[in-house]
Amino acid sequence: MKNYSKQREEIIEVIKSLYTHPTAEEIYMIVKGKDPAVSRSTVYRNLGMLVENNIVNQISSVVGPDRYDYIRDIHNHVVCTKCGKVFDFDHNFNFNRIRKEIRDKTNVEILKKGFTFEGICDACKQKNK
Repeated sequence: MKNYSKQREEIIEVIKSLYTHPTAEEIYMIVKGKDPAVSRSTVYRNLGMLVENNIVNQISSVVGPDRYDYIRDIHNHVVCTKCGKVFDFDHNFNFNRIRKEIRDKTNVEILKKGFTFEGICDACKQKNK
């Protein structure tokens, strides 16, 4: 990214400090608490730039808003399809082999490393009992 932005740096610091995969609205509320002059559109626009520049991951959910994760290293996610909570998990998938297989079968070049799986978390399973 070409231009330095104090607000963008604050957004990055908020995401770095949280391992909860915050939503854009949660990020906005924290940044707004530190800098009352920041606007919601500034946070959302900067999140888009950070995703585009591979500084943060945007994790889409089938339920609830997208969540954000600072890219420290390659890791995978599981998203609960009931509550939208995101969990990190490490597993050494052979990414290059999988990427090649996908490209060979679909002609789609995979750009992002790491996988996102969907399931139901223990808390949601307990609620349904």
